[in-house]
Amino acid sequence: MAKQKPKEEQQAPKKYDYITKITVAGFKSIAEEQSVEIRPLTILAGANSSGKSSIMQPLLLLKQTLEAPYDPGALLLNGPNVRFTLAEQLLARTGAGKAASSFSVEVAINANTSVMTRFARGKEKGFAVEETRYQVYGKEYKIHLAMPQEEIVSLMMLEVSTVLDGENQKAIRMLISAWEKSMTVLPKRCFLVADIHFKDKEIFNREYSNYPNPGEVLSRFIRSVIHLPGLRGNPERTYPISAVGPEFPGTFERYVASIIEQWQRDKSDKLRMVNRDLLRLGLASHVAVRSIDDTQVEVRVNRFPHSDKHSKDDTISIADVGLGVSQMLPVIVALHTAKPDQLVYLEQPEIHLHPRAQVAMAEVLADAAMQGKRMVVETHSSLLLLGIQTLIAEGKLPPELVKLHWFTMQEDGSTKITSADLDEAGAFGDWPEDFATVTLDAEDRYLDAAQKRLEGK
Repeated sequence: MAKQKPKEEQQAPKKYDYITKITVAGFKSIAEEQSVEIRPLTILAGANSSGKSSIMQPLLLLKQTLEAPYDPGALLLNGPNVRFTLAEQLLARTGAGKAASSFSVEVAINANTSVMTRFARGKEKGFAVEETRYQVYGKEYKIHLAMPQEEIVSLMMLEVSTVLDGENQKAIRMLISAWEKSMTVLPKRCFLVADIHFKDKEIFNREYSNYPNPGEVLSRFIRSVIHLPGLRGNPERTYPISAVGPEFPGTFERYVASIIEQWQRDKSDKLRMVNRDLLRLGLASHVAVRSIDDTQVEVRVNRFPHSDKHSKDDTISIADVGLGVSQMLPVIVALHTAKPDQLVYLEQPEIHLHPRAQVAMAEVLADAAMQGKRMVVETHSSLLLLGIQTLIAEGKLPPELVKLHWFTMQEDGSTKITSADLDEAGAFGDWPEDFATVTLDAEDRYLDAAQKRLEGK
């Protein structure tokens, strides 16, 4: 009799709203507006400094700004997810080498809603929000500073007619028509919002709260992004205890030890799945957390990584094993922590992995995609990509779950993005440069050199 799968693996993931596309313009090497579609498994590939990070860093800027415990203004430039110290460092440069004066980022949620916010250099330092534009059910709304009051009224009327109906719409339209004081546009961190004053604000709030402001909706999606940078910290003897969600401000690796401790305490099946993935990668078969005191814990792994036998007495500190374990453990925990359709941004998940483990990593990512997770994976690994292609060709991963984006640096210093789908055989057609071509060129060069050396003897 076949072993029954745990409940967490039996249940089909529920469908939620999710980020479907990111569009950037005027940011670093992305001078002209370019977009990447987000699928459950989205691959960003290309040479170093070709612009892969540039498409995601604006989103990370929004994330760290919205998560700041204080109001940093329009943008927190130097934060836990991305770090800048000058406006010139993130603005695109024209052909003459002069920095642009603004940049924009637009995020689409499903097919119904998108929000674009444009940032211009401030008069003194940093940035200011120049314009916020959102689209809801095919209708577009623009908010900008110094917007005339009559335009704000028209905007609100149009928005209400789009998103509310029946008595709610009628009540709000009457309140807008009877507005008492000035209606102004104010910056609210990364977005512009209309500041509206009514005689009966309580009625307005009660009725209008049925439809949240699109900027507020987008804020929730951005704050929920799980971000794992390429360098995920050094293995430590102890880790500070942290909260374990539902949101993870900053970068994710600082939460891993506390999450494992909670799964261990709750006897969660997620810990079994983490151990399964560690063994699949050949890194370890058992991870556990030991409490040190009320402020810190120790992460331990089994001493024999390829054995499925383990005991509490046969483990060692994560600081005493190779970097591969400490670098991959946050990735695996993040994939099992993420809720269905929650966006996980992984920078170079293959770092410090043996080639065999890079191929196995494709299986880990494919499993997460099949479970309804959504990942943006920035990689340099041809083996990881080949592993994904193989899974598709074997019928283990539907090709429609995967989207490939190749980044190329052009002669003028700007980034060009070429996107591709995979067919049922796992092929993706012609890209500007194929990983396999680089490998073959290197092999040909070696064989030619070896042959010449042998012939010269």
